[in-house]
Amino acid sequence: MTPSEIIQSKIFTDAHSFSVVLKEWKHAGYKVVFTNGCFDLVHRGHIDSLAKAAEFGDRLIVGLNSDVSVKLLKGENRPLIDQQSRAVLLASLLMVDAVVMFDEITPYELIKDIIPDVLVKGSEYQIEEIAGFDIVLVSGGKVERIELTEGLSTTDLIRKIKNS
Repeated sequence: MTPSEIIQSKIFTDAHSFSVVLKEWKHAGYKVVFTNGCFDLVHRGHIDSLAKAAEFGDRLIVGLNSDVSVKLLKGENRPLIDQQSRAVLLASLLMVDAVVMFDEITPYELIKDIIPDVLVKGSEYQIEEIAGFDIVLVSGGKVERIELTEGLSTTDLIRKIKNS
C-alpha cells in the first residue's frame, strides 16, 4: 500500500464502518486504547497526548468530533479545519491506528460500541467526568488520566493568531 492508502485505511466515518477492524484487533488479543477530541489545529500538545495515550496498549483509536459536533461544542466559527482534513492529519501519525468520527457532543455512544480496554483523557477531568468511564470500568477496563503539555491549546493558538 502507498502512504496515502495506509492513511485512508485508518479513517472511519462511524463505529459501524470500523467494526470489522475492531473485531480483528480484539480477536488477535490487542489491548485497545481510546481517546478523543476535536483536534482543530493539531499542535505539539496533541502529539504529546496521543503519544502518552498510545503507551497504554497495542492499538490507539482516536474518536474525532465531526464538524457538526465541533460546532455544537465550540460555536459557529469552528472547526477551522474540516473533519476529513483533521482525520487525515491524525491518521498520518505513527501512534494512531484508527480515527473514528462521531457527531454527538461526547463519544459516549462510540465508546459503548468499541468498549476499549483503556480510556484516556487529560488530567483536567475527574474520572467521573470522562464520557464512557462507566462502560469501560464495568467491562473490566481502565480509565487513565494523563498530564497535558502546559501552555499548549488550540484556543490559545487561535488567540495568538488573531492578535498578530
